[in-house]
Amino acid sequence: MKLLSSLLCCALVLGSSSGSWFSFVGEAAQGAGDMWRAYPDMREANWKNTDKYFQVRGNDAAQRGPGGACAAEKISNARENMQMLLGHGHEDSMADQEANNWGHSGKDPNLFRPAGLPDKY
Repeated sequence: MKLLSSLLCCALVLGSSSGSWFSFVGEAAQGAGDMWRAYPDMREANWKNTDKYFQVRGNDAAQRGPGGACAAEKISNARENMQMLLGHGHEDSMADQEANNWGHSGKDPNLFRPAGLPDKY
């Protein structure tokens, strides 16, 4: 619920200043979809050390515009907060944030691709 309210708040602020509120909401929805699609791929691959790679892939949602960037940031931060609550360490969280930022910038996710991961992914 907090994530949804954050996205709506971003939509109101950024949407009103950048032109179309509907465009912002559409970008956010598409960006959330991009992020969601990376998760089942990661689960299906079931490959060691793929977490960062799939995070980068999902965070390319930021390339969809301000709405996608907002969705990518909010979802990434929510995931990291959940991981911290579950006891993952600060160093792991910082490495995850590095991968998130790499994906937000639109850089090539293959920097984080583990050796041997099938080409399907």
